[in-house]
Amino acid sequence: MRLKPFLLLTCLLTAPGLGVAAEKTVYGLNEYAQLAGIDLEVAAKLDTGAKTASLSARDIKRFKRNGESWVRFYLAIDTAHSHPIERPLARVSKIKRRAGDYDPDEDKNYTARPVIALDICMGTALRSIEVNLTDRSAFQYPLLIGSEALKRFDALVDPSLKYAAGKPACAADAHTAE
Repeated sequence: MRLKPFLLLTCLLTAPGLGVAAEKTVYGLNEYAQLAGIDLEVAAKLDTGAKTASLSARDIKRFKRNGESWVRFYLAIDTAHSHPIERPLARVSKIKRRAGDYDPDEDKNYTARPVIALDICMGTALRSIEVNLTDRSAFQYPLLIGSEALKRFDALVDPSLKYAAGKPACAADAHTAE
């Protein structure tokens, strides 16, 4: 008879954790992402070990517009995206270099990358996230979504799944959640 109170106590203690998990969306290791405002759908890698998100870009140039800092770049995805994209510069991120990426002439252990805000749709969730711009053409996925962005999506990542959220299906008038 003493087992029943123990089971009841165990259920009560674990129930709050189950409620949090129920509010999360399960995504796979890879998902389709719609880049709102750029009118492009790409395959993304969801990486909980990376802090930031990265978008494959080339010919990245910073410039001033009406006294504000902006960035102009081309997507480094394929030849179909040969037009420049311009966005306000959110900030400059310092990304730690890997051991083989260290340049003694520069004497820096980091790479400075421009960061822009970008609306991204995965599944039915539309979120505004920060992405740093770097050439990812050597990688399989042009978009890497790190832990900071995954928090905004209330994501649980199951690495045994791929494309669990399906094709992006955000409503045209959807607002990004905070």
